[in-house]
Amino acid sequence: MARLEPRFDLFGSTVDRYNRPMALQIFGTKKCQDTKKAERFFKERGIRFQFIDLADKGISPGELRSVREALSSAQGAALGAESLLDRSGQRFVARGLKYMDFDIEEEILADPLLLRTPIVREGRKAVIGNDPEAWAALIKS
Repeated sequence: MARLEPRFDLFGSTVDRYNRPMALQIFGTKKCQDTKKAERFFKERGIRFQFIDLADKGISPGELRSVREALSSAQGAALGAESLLDRSGQRFVARGLKYMDFDIEEEILADPLLLRTPIVREGRKAVIGNDPEAWAALIKS
C-alpha cells in the first residue's frame, strides 16, 4: 500500500484523503483488541485520527456528553448513558455493579474503563464497538 503524504487545507490544518479537516477520534485502551482493530482500519485507509487512551486520560463530563450526543445523532434516536456502559466487561463485574443501583454517568466518570470500546467519533457522529461497516460509513459521510 502506498504511503499517503499529509495534505493541508488553506488554513494549514491537516486533511485526510477525502479532503476533510481531521476530527476523527478513537476512545479506547491500548490493550483492547477491538480498539486495535479500529486503529488498523483507519491506518489502512490513510485516515489520520487522535487516539484517547481511557486508561491514562479518562473522559471529562463534557466529552462524555458530546460522545453520547454524537452516538444519538448517528443512531437517529436519543441514547442514554446506558448504551455506553460495558455490562459484560471485567471491570463491571469486578466492581460488583451488576447488583447495585448507581448513576451510570457518575460511575463512568469515576472509572472510564466501564465504557464499551472502541468509540469512534468524527464531529457530530460516532460509532461504538467493533463495527467496520459503520466506520466506513462514518468516513464517507
